[in-house]
Amino acid sequence: MTRVDLGNQKLTKMTKVLTDARSIRIKGRSFLALVLSPELPLDWWLGRLDDLAARSAGFFLGRPVVLDVADLEIDRPQLKSLLDELGKRNVRVMGIEGGRPSLFEPGMPPAMKGGRPAPDFEVPEDEPAGESPKTGKGKPAAPVAPQEVQPARTTASIIVKEPVRSGQSIIFPEGDVTVVGSVASGAEIIAGGSVHIYGTLRGRALAGSVGNASARIFCRRLEAELLAIDGVYKTAEDMAPNLRGQAVQLWLEGDSIMAERLN
Repeated sequence: MTRVDLGNQKLTKMTKVLTDARSIRIKGRSFLALVLSPELPLDWWLGRLDDLAARSAGFFLGRPVVLDVADLEIDRPQLKSLLDELGKRNVRVMGIEGGRPSLFEPGMPPAMKGGRPAPDFEVPEDEPAGESPKTGKGKPAAPVAPQEVQPARTTASIIVKEPVRSGQSIIFPEGDVTVVGSVASGAEIIAGGSVHIYGTLRGRALAGSVGNASARIFCRRLEAELLAIDGVYKTAEDMAPNLRGQAVQLWLEGDSIMAERLN
């Protein structure tokens, strides 16, 4: 009688199945997040945040936020309270930067470091913008489903040939953004460099969004909801009445946004 050891064959086959390598695809991807840098006293800072949100509806809606606490002297209970207060305001904190290890506990947003400008920018997929399509420290409406676009690595500026409609975001951290048309209320332009609007600016314009204090904002007709340069912002209520409806350039001097009419 010939003996066949089926048991060993079965065991070998099962072992092979259990030990086969199964690949897991892991990708890296950069997203542009707003950075909020709280100041003491926190109640006062939260009041300023409420004031900004009240004067610019949808300012934080749908935006990932990083909380920078590097220069903030607070303990863990204070940080937890701050996160709770931000949550009540629908501010989504995706990570905490600059916090010492003793501040963290399970359930908190993770510690983050090494932030840098993202290489991608976004335009809504149903509104392509021309040939190629921000907060600093807490700046910038409800985004439309974005489509990632890879610009050429040597690109230092982009031109948007179509009007930017309400709900659209044009984000370009690498350099200047020029819009040939107008920017509607509820739309926004976020540039690492300067912003040039050759039509009416009714929405938001954020220049120098990755730390460029020399960036400027130019527009043919100023009706903006919000302006920001290198994290310093100015809402519609803060703008001089004699600048409304005028051709204007804006720049930063210290912590103040300066403006003058263009001839």
